[in-house]
Amino acid sequence: MSAWQPYVDDHLMCEIEGHYLSSAAIIGHDGSVWSQSPTFPQGPGGVTVKKTNMALIIGMYDEPMTPGQCNMIVERLGDYLIEQSY
Repeated sequence: MSAWQPYVDDHLMCEIEGHYLSSAAIIGHDGSVWSQSPTFPQGPGGVTVKKTNMALIIGMYDEPMTPGQCNMIVERLGDYLIEQSY
């Protein structure tokens, strides 16, 4: 068991008001999996999240799109919304 597993098991997969996350993981910036729940999906894709003043922009992708391409798309819209004060 990784040293990070208790963070997933005890903190991310915990009960809150009778509900649980369906899956969770801690992933390093280099893409390495530090820890994950048994049901966490892994595959050749990923996700980009951009925080604006009022929203989160979320883009999910599968190969053959690259992480950089997904980032470019999500960041472009996020930057525009920030410029528009959203």
